[in-house]
Amino acid sequence: MRPALALVAFLLHAPAWALTGGAPPATGAAGQSIVMISGSRGSVCTGTAIARDLVLTAAHCALAAGYRVANFRGASIAVAQVAVHPRFDLGNYNRSRATADVALMKLSAPLPDAVVPAALAPAGNKVAVGERFIVAGFGVVAAGSASGLGTPRMASLAATGQPGNLQLRFFDPVTRGERAGLGACTGDSGGPVFAGEKVIGVVSWSTGPKLEDGCGGLTGVTPLSLYRAWIVETAAKLGSALAR
Repeated sequence: MRPALALVAFLLHAPAWALTGGAPPATGAAGQSIVMISGSRGSVCTGTAIARDLVLTAAHCALAAGYRVANFRGASIAVAQVAVHPRFDLGNYNRSRATADVALMKLSAPLPDAVVPAALAPAGNKVAVGERFIVAGFGVVAAGSASGLGTPRMASLAATGQPGNLQLRFFDPVTRGERAGLGACTGDSGGPVFAGEKVIGVVSWSTGPKLEDGCGGLTGVTPLSLYRAWIVETAAKLGSALAR
């Protein structure tokens, strides 16, 4: 397993894997709130507007400079400030260990009205095995390809393993990670996980079927329960009014 979803594989460090398996276009809260994040060195990730001028994403998507965000209509806005959670450990992330893979991007101007900021789930939100969630992103539709990059898609995935407050694992309830199915892929890193219309986590990594490299197996998610207070406090320091 190689958990480096953030970057298009041929552009930056490790293979990165997005919403593959024939995921439909993103609609509802997922389609209205996600934005695509691009870096000056060719990185591509997904983020969620949680205020008119603030985007939630993964910490490993926010380690360079020169970021811009755009919605599906192509309106592009520069990122003015980046805040990475102080407990994010890149070494742990690269070793596939759970870490605080959460960051905020303060924009230089408000997002257009077509983007509707999403609210965070309440503190203490718990996940049960088999529970379904919506994962959304702008990633590719097949590992090792640029096909579909930049198109907002979403998938209904089920929780598996032992859900906790450090890491969540989701899979396609039809294929169950044994063969290729719906799941996160290149460009979906930092994308939201929705319980109803509220965000409970961000996409951190993925695998292919049977834990091999690629997409369509497991989708790894950093839950927000431990980091919600930091998000709220940091948003206030940045002068952003969170959606409720």
